[in-house]
Amino acid sequence: MTDTVVTRFAPSPTGFLHIGGARTALFNWLYARATGGKMLLRIEDTDRGRSTEPAVQAIIDGLAWMGLSADEPPVSQFARAPRHREVVEELLAKGAAYRCYASQTELTEMREKARAEKRPPRYDGRWRDRDPSEAPADIKPVIRLRAPLDGETVVHDRVQGDVRFPNKDLDDFVLLRSDGNPTYMLAVVVDDHDMGVTHVIRGDDHLTNAGRQTLIYKAMGWDVPVMAHIPLIHGPDGAKLSKRHGALGIEAYRAMGYLPVALRNYLVRLGWSHGDDEIISTEDMIAWFGIDDINKGAARFDFAKLEAINGHWIRQSDDAILVDMLMSERDVLPNGAILKARPDDEVRAKLTAAMPGLKGRAKTLVELAESTNYLFSDRPLDLEEKAEAILADGGRPIVAALLPQFAAVSTWSAGELETLVRAYAEANGLKLGKAAQPLRAALTGRTTSPGVFDVLEVLGRDESLARLGDQAG
Repeated sequence: MTDTVVTRFAPSPTGFLHIGGARTALFNWLYARATGGKMLLRIEDTDRGRSTEPAVQAIIDGLAWMGLSADEPPVSQFARAPRHREVVEELLAKGAAYRCYASQTELTEMREKARAEKRPPRYDGRWRDRDPSEAPADIKPVIRLRAPLDGETVVHDRVQGDVRFPNKDLDDFVLLRSDGNPTYMLAVVVDDHDMGVTHVIRGDDHLTNAGRQTLIYKAMGWDVPVMAHIPLIHGPDGAKLSKRHGALGIEAYRAMGYLPVALRNYLVRLGWSHGDDEIISTEDMIAWFGIDDINKGAARFDFAKLEAINGHWIRQSDDAILVDMLMSERDVLPNGAILKARPDDEVRAKLTAAMPGLKGRAKTLVELAESTNYLFSDRPLDLEEKAEAILADGGRPIVAALLPQFAAVSTWSAGELETLVRAYAEANGLKLGKAAQPLRAALTGRTTSPGVFDVLEVLGRDESLARLGDQAG
């Protein structure tokens, strides 16, 4: 086995990139980066009825958006079927596999007998040592592994510890179907071997497969890769992750406004830890990540924690990066049409000016984008009910009184405008907020926004005076 660490992510393209799959990809990517190795991508597309090209592309796009792209072009498992059959021929030649002509009726009888005897269904080995000359002419055989009948197979798992499988429970499982197509159990082993995979990091729902796959490795005389079966993600109630818990595709999290860096940070903490650290940069993940620190217990998905982490990374992000994200994500953001309705230069300039006052309040990119709507609203503004109430309840006279003072300001800056409003409030026996809230309602149509003086500065003199004039009557 090579000294270079090679991991792989091997999804089935029967849907979009699932959040659990994204975490598996992240762990493989991190371990490859942490050890100076590489991560490969294999598309397990042997189920031709369910595998689709759009789903394949969605997986590739999802990984790219997450920042987890593979180090080599993806490998199609279906395209390697001739190689899988070649390995089966080798196993037949060395007596490690055999042709089985059991009919469907016989297989059904075996299952029913096992059920009646309250034991797991197992193939009974009736063609294991039988003369092929006795084979019925009307049945195409499957190829089965000649598994050991006694003893045990041990999987040395880096997360779960040594897992022991009695060989009598593994039975002579099928390697090649009667139509000549390889089974998943065979294809995975052949592909991992040929791709030079040194570490198989995957969900612990595959742990029961590891025993049978180990038998194939040994039958071929191949090195068994290091196994690490990571616990699955559960919902907050400890039940299997469902859509209501967050079992969604990566594209859904993208549309909900989560940043790739935040999603990486959150997912790495689902099953792996570095002390009590919650906020972890990607650079630190790479420096700290190790298989031995992966937890055995199932992790629980928590949207509130994800939002908190996402909000942190929004606040920490450079303003220009956030502007670029809002511009590039217009096709998935709810207010994307508003952002696309105006020239890019105008949108970018307004977002850049407003960003310092916006990003501290948003937990998601969606919230951040929606908080920019006031920048691009057409006059007269469509006022929210609470904003209209503020203006109707004594707010309009305040706006009317301040309007000519604003018009006379020589330097249009947040600081000078604040000084003006403070002076007005003091002269009229008002708290600053009593004067600021009507201004906010008139300028944004809402009761929440960035600081009202920042809003005035970002909107500029002409637009601010026009909006205030609309509501001063």
